[in-house]
Amino acid sequence: MKSIRLEKDGDNIVHLIMDNPNASANVMDRDFTDALQAVVKELKQQEYAGIIVRSAKKTFFAGGDLKSLYAAKKSEAQEFFASCEALKANLRWLETQGKPVVAAINGAALGGGWEIALSCHHRIALEDNSVKIGLPEVTLGLLPGGGGCVRMPHLLGIQNALPFLLEGKQVKAKQALESGLIQQTAKDTEDLLNKARDFIRANSDQPSLQPWDQPGYRMPGGDAKNPKNAQLLMIAPAMLEKKTHGCLPAPEAILATVIEGSQVDFETATRIESRYFVDLACGQVAKNMIGTFWFGLNALKGGASLPQAARESKTTPIKKVGILGAGMMGSGIAYACASKGVDVVLKDISIEAAQKGKAYAEKALQKRLERGRTDETRVETILSNIQPTDNAANLSGCELVIEAVFEDRELKAEVTREAEAQLGNSAIFASNTSTLPITGLAQASKRPNNFIGLHFFSPADKMPLVEIICGKETDEETLAQAFAFVLQIGKTPIVVNDSRGFFTSRVFGCFTNEGIGMLGEGVNPATIENAASLAGFPVGPLAVSDEVSLTLMGRIRQQTINDLRKEGKSIPTHPAESVIDHMLELGRAGKLAGGGFYSYPEGGKKHLWQGLQQEFPPSKQPPVEDIKERLLFIMAIETLRCYEEKVLRSVREANIGSIFGIGFPPWTGGALQYINQYGIASFVQRAHKLAETYGDRFSPPEILLTLAESQGELKDTE
Repeated sequence: MKSIRLEKDGDNIVHLIMDNPNASANVMDRDFTDALQAVVKELKQQEYAGIIVRSAKKTFFAGGDLKSLYAAKKSEAQEFFASCEALKANLRWLETQGKPVVAAINGAALGGGWEIALSCHHRIALEDNSVKIGLPEVTLGLLPGGGGCVRMPHLLGIQNALPFLLEGKQVKAKQALESGLIQQTAKDTEDLLNKARDFIRANSDQPSLQPWDQPGYRMPGGDAKNPKNAQLLMIAPAMLEKKTHGCLPAPEAILATVIEGSQVDFETATRIESRYFVDLACGQVAKNMIGTFWFGLNALKGGASLPQAARESKTTPIKKVGILGAGMMGSGIAYACASKGVDVVLKDISIEAAQKGKAYAEKALQKRLERGRTDETRVETILSNIQPTDNAANLSGCELVIEAVFEDRELKAEVTREAEAQLGNSAIFASNTSTLPITGLAQASKRPNNFIGLHFFSPADKMPLVEIICGKETDEETLAQAFAFVLQIGKTPIVVNDSRGFFTSRVFGCFTNEGIGMLGEGVNPATIENAASLAGFPVGPLAVSDEVSLTLMGRIRQQTINDLRKEGKSIPTHPAESVIDHMLELGRAGKLAGGGFYSYPEGGKKHLWQGLQQEFPPSKQPPVEDIKERLLFIMAIETLRCYEEKVLRSVREANIGSIFGIGFPPWTGGALQYINQYGIASFVQRAHKLAETYGDRFSPPEILLTLAESQGELKDTE
């Protein structure tokens, strides 16, 4: 059975029905392109009034065949280019054969699916929440290679098309209609087909042409040489550089394709697009991003890393959750849960503190209301889901309680006992601790099998990751329910085993310590921050340390020292510690304290504190490449140690957790994929060099030496 079938109705209208026999969604794979070629050949021999392009699936079309794109090799680039051109030639025939072609969009039309729709003369979309329209290729390190970079500017103009191309912007049917992407909407599938037929009946007697094929056509807003566009395009490369740090080639390729394509004829423009597309698809960055953001993320959300017993465990949606502590983290978690329809009991030591926590959600929702992203009814519904309280008795009936109090073992034990007294036997107790081992915290619980770690990241309502930590006695049912809950509130879960700092806090600490340590060595602070930016980090180590607070860093270190002493273990040291201590002595504890490594003038832009030069005098400056790689390598090596020690359960969780949770540069595909793409042997060699120059912490772990010898790579077996 082919991916496309043709049917002709009583009005002599051909229905080009996309129906992939091998999957639940239509994709632009080899079967589809072969089927399209055969369909075009058949249609050339037929007489018909028009064509309706529609889908037999719940979605219209899911996009490109990422398996093929992931496997694309530079040695096969010429063949790949030819296949792209052949596909586009068939889409070009659709829009130039003369009869009206209508896209009947019944569901998501993303990537290649939207490019198919763009090659139709008329586009009608179902008024349904399942309908999403857009070109998300840039988020996977690619550009739209099926004509999207050419048709979108020809349809909307350069300036209006760029957000869809450069940002992967997606819209619903109503927004698509308002922005000119589609011409009509339909209330149901019957209405969708009726409107498609009506358009063909009304237009079958005259040649149908796309706007850009009509005599006298001019691109809306003009081409790249138009003065208005030229002014924008003069600064666009600098704006892109600021956003991507020069690490992501896809946005630059998209901009080049649009600019070059606007100044030549349509066919030449599509060839330009194909060349850039093939170059990106065969490049390493796209492979890093596709591997992690598509294959890794989908497998992870599907529970691939869960033990078999947890996968088979029955779970139910959480209806009521208790949150202990209404500070920044607790209030963010409360808002995240309430916005997904979960009832929240937000408890603090006073009703005033609890109400202040609820006010966080009120403020965030007010901003969304002002920007037109929500309505009054939705705001009221979400806020009604949050019950502030100072009474533990209100926790009764909660299926899950999340503790989000200070990083103090005794305080956490106290609130655990208080909350558990109100809970049913099957309720789960979770700690949001970022560093304290879960097994130790579970000692305060009467039901350690129901005790688990749920480590959110700040701000909890915005950050996509939740690190699930299993203690020694956490059972599979608790893990399964916690995993399902994280998905329920729209977050991405990674599951790790118990240890001090778990995975994310441990590796994040390496990043901040390395940057702070460099400052103590006499490296110029601006150079440290700029090198981090050039490596692709969203925030430099000094800036993010200010956000976290040096006081908290000191408190966590002291708690670690106390615990290690009790356990009779040696206490590790780091060059950053003396810098942190000195900053605290100076009263510069971070942003909340009024200043840290940065100064925060009221009403002005933050800047590096001028006193840093005096307190940490500059010495001979290392190469910028060394600074970049010290930050990248120290995080990658510590991630590898977590994997070697079985703290991390899979490579995919290491990669996704490092990007979503602690800001590892997305272009790498994650901390362990960074090692793979660097080359295992080359990474080992460079790590040895860094260790010789900057310290033993850069020494490659044994697992890496073994992989280098066997010429293997870091990957999951399932």
